[in-house]
Amino acid sequence: MPCNILNTSGYKFVVLDHLDDLRATLKEQLAIWQLKGTILISEEGVNIFLAGLEESLNAFRHWLMQDERFLDIPWKDSWSESQPFNRMLVKIKKEIISMDAPMLCQSAAKRARSVSPTELQQWLAQNRDAVIMLDTRNTYEVRLGSFDQALTLAIDHFREFPSKIKALLPVLGDKKIVTFCTGGIRCEKAALYMEQLGFEDVYQLDGGILKYFEDCQGAHYVGDCFVFDKRVALDKNLQKTDAAMCFACLAPLTPEEQQSPLYIYEKQCPYCVGTKKKSNQLLTTGVYSHGH
Repeated sequence: MPCNILNTSGYKFVVLDHLDDLRATLKEQLAIWQLKGTILISEEGVNIFLAGLEESLNAFRHWLMQDERFLDIPWKDSWSESQPFNRMLVKIKKEIISMDAPMLCQSAAKRARSVSPTELQQWLAQNRDAVIMLDTRNTYEVRLGSFDQALTLAIDHFREFPSKIKALLPVLGDKKIVTFCTGGIRCEKAALYMEQLGFEDVYQLDGGILKYFEDCQGAHYVGDCFVFDKRVALDKNLQKTDAAMCFACLAPLTPEEQQSPLYIYEKQCPYCVGTKKKSNQLLTTGVYSHGH
């Protein structure tokens, strides 16, 4: 089956107002172009996940970028055989990525330093031990893949990041650190927060893992990248993998985990056996709650 569905994601921290009017306008345009996905808007910016036919998606992006507030959104594209979203949602939120620190990244002057994927690849090739790769994603995402020797924080939600990173300031405060996430939004907010705490040499990976895959074919990365839609995970070629999602607890599962005797299709997996919990809060509306 041909991959004829274009998937795109993008975000921008920018001052937004009149959110109810903006939500209504976005919903009207998205209906015209028959797109599905999720758009989160708040006073601190916009976070976008969309999929549809290429012509329709490009037409919507062209319309959106007529507004100078959204002109320079960096888009990350991939393709799929089918529509990975169930419906179209436009939601007003306190934060476009929840860290209990609204407005942290609102102005253009409040940007964390960034490193491009190609420059990061050079850093890692030249002296891997000189760079601490800090994974800002949740534990269930990290299980599917991460940068080689990356530091992980064992968090179940990005709101836990501030307390976990504060504890590392005494030992890592003067180290060269590159934060990374799926598409850039969490690692940007994380890097800025770390700068405010007193970390001296922090960068965010511009465009996140997906942009790194696109530009560098995943060098120094081990495994796949979890994504917040029905594809579950993408490989270094930005193609859907054989990862699956547990029907009961919604945990992402590698092909090896699907071979476990504790995995029963549409009933249970190794992560939810023996518990009564039927949702690990990855799912709010649509497929997953979006952390980009």
